[in-house]
Amino acid sequence: MGILAKEAATGFDMDNGYPTGLVWFRRDLRAADHAALHHALTTCRQVHCVFVFDTAILDRLARRDRRVEFIRDSVAELDATLRRLAGREHAGLIVLHGPAADQVPWLAQSLGVQAVFANHDYEPQALARDAAVRGALANAGIALHTYKDQVVFEGRELLTQAGTPYAVFTPYKNAWLAKADDFFLGSYAVARHAAQLAERPGHYARQVPELADLGFESTNLHELKIPTGESGGQALFEDFLQRIDRYDLQRDFPAHKGPSYLSVHLRFGTVSVRELARAAWQRAAGGSTGAATWLGELVWRDFYFQVLANFRVSDEQGASHSFKREYDAIKWEHGKPAEQLFAAWCEGRTGYPLVDAAMAQINQTGYMHNRLRMVTASFLSKDLGLDWRWGERYFAEKLNDYDLASNNGGWQWASSSGCDAQPYFRIFNPVSQSRKFDPDGKFILRYLPQLEGLPVPVLHAPWEANEVELAAAGIVLGRDYPERIVDHDDARQRTLARYAAVKPKKKA
Repeated sequence: MGILAKEAATGFDMDNGYPTGLVWFRRDLRAADHAALHHALTTCRQVHCVFVFDTAILDRLARRDRRVEFIRDSVAELDATLRRLAGREHAGLIVLHGPAADQVPWLAQSLGVQAVFANHDYEPQALARDAAVRGALANAGIALHTYKDQVVFEGRELLTQAGTPYAVFTPYKNAWLAKADDFFLGSYAVARHAAQLAERPGHYARQVPELADLGFESTNLHELKIPTGESGGQALFEDFLQRIDRYDLQRDFPAHKGPSYLSVHLRFGTVSVRELARAAWQRAAGGSTGAATWLGELVWRDFYFQVLANFRVSDEQGASHSFKREYDAIKWEHGKPAEQLFAAWCEGRTGYPLVDAAMAQINQTGYMHNRLRMVTASFLSKDLGLDWRWGERYFAEKLNDYDLASNNGGWQWASSSGCDAQPYFRIFNPVSQSRKFDPDGKFILRYLPQLEGLPVPVLHAPWEANEVELAAAGIVLGRDYPERIVDHDDARQRTLARYAAVKPKKKA
């Protein structure tokens, strides 16, 4: 039903279609259940496909970036998949390297297409890029058609009874679940129309460039066994489906294999969010609390996308603003001492093992467990008193799955400045979080093996260890492991005062 409903919605009539179209792949690196590809194939007699390694983005990155390697490998697989679907060796991707805002209009004119097809991208810089491309294409008499593909519900598809966007998650989730059905969670057919995939002109037939051709170096992506491409996403999803019923019980424990590990695949579109949500929705309908909980996480993702679309939390220059604008007036720590605290947080030298292990995880792998993202974010803003935007930018540099909407939403939740945020007076205690969610210290010891000799009760708070315990473990605090850089109880009082100063006063 879902597939038929989506096909009917295209209203395609070949007599009114285009002779030639161009599909512009961006953060949707798969062939299956692909909205723009489906619409192009059912609207055009022949379809070219392009991916641009956009120097407007790449030039800002470090030369060793796992995301670039993930994209490069996923693009190579997509190229092979398109050739296989078409049944022709030269029917794959045209791959370009340069500013996408210039390359796409140039290629469209060079190929003589009548329309370009792409999926929506919601980030401010992407919207500005797409507006520039739309204008350049229009000047050449070429249409640009874009479609929803990253999310199940976008923009203003879900509104309150007052006709306004949601600013609180729970009613948004209720509205999401009430509207979700076979149509919204259905798949787009692609393979049955693959005969329309055109062969690449000879001068575009070169192979997908290697990392070195793009000016980048290899990373530890494959050493970490992070699967790439559509096949990698499907393998992870199939593995997770064997565990999804226990997700609600295991998701908060970083030493356990609880999460789906699909976030990077969602970020680059090597999996379809509709496919994931449909599977969880159906399993939840059958009574799986684990699947229902995971579906809620996908709804959170949609929620943050609609916050980004409807509220000015980030601008085209990449600056973030508090959803609760009064929180922009918070007086954060500053100067050299603040910079030293931030460096200790970034490098995992806070003296709080769970925080330090989490920062080691992101620094070494580009991944951080979701529970630990909350703990480290709370520690930065509420224990160290540092501007949450510092942490937001650091995560943006390090996370394989970095996504502006979710990253901004998560940081604002933890710092209490966002919509539906953690109340400012609720401050994560890093030690109690450690004892609750890593009770045996397995995660801590994975990244901080120097603490292995400590008894578990003090492993979570080494400053509580007595001299005998420290000596038996061969640990001198300040030499083998840092002294804690802040006392949590003292920091909590400073945070309460810092936030109370900007908290709106209730009207009499």
